[in-house]
Amino acid sequence: MKILSAEFVKSAFNKSHWTDDGLPEIAFLGRSNVGKSSLLNSLLGRRSLARTSNTPGRTQSINFFLVNGEFYFVDLPGYGFARVSKTMRAGWGEMAEDYLSQREELKLSIQLIDSRHEPTKLDLQLNEWLVFHEKPHIIVATKSDKLGKNALQKQLAGTKKLFPHSKIVPISSVTGAGKEALWTEITSFLKKK
Repeated sequence: MKILSAEFVKSAFNKSHWTDDGLPEIAFLGRSNVGKSSLLNSLLGRRSLARTSNTPGRTQSINFFLVNGEFYFVDLPGYGFARVSKTMRAGWGEMAEDYLSQREELKLSIQLIDSRHEPTKLDLQLNEWLVFHEKPHIIVATKSDKLGKNALQKQLAGTKKLFPHSKIVPISSVTGAGKEALWTEITSFLKKK
């Protein structure tokens, strides 16, 4: 896909702040520090549209980015970061679940997992929720450039066993490997009515 424009529109801290123009949305979900902001920037060909940080848990709102004036990328708060309070963590979970379960404009959820590690309990729970509620989704295995070809294939095979109902796309925000395959998935879901 050719990116002609990409802009940050707003941060939403509750449902009343969500966009209301009816444009389709692609949501990005994953635990803190899995590389969501880096992936968003890579897909959009921008360096710092979505803010990256070495401090996990920085995204504490739902952030909307308008792409080509036609659809939104929606960055949901990361989950599973231990240094935030339980109340704050519960609030993020509630906000994300409200969005995922109620948002009619949501066409596809992209769940990010780190290709170098076994999926966490929270990764598995989120995937079970998406499958159970029949939400269109794919899994993106980030940081695939950090593993050799054989190690990556072995890791992806293990991941597929854990997520048998989900398509998995390995990607590297550094090298761009997998970016085209992910855009193919995104555009196919954007075309669905």
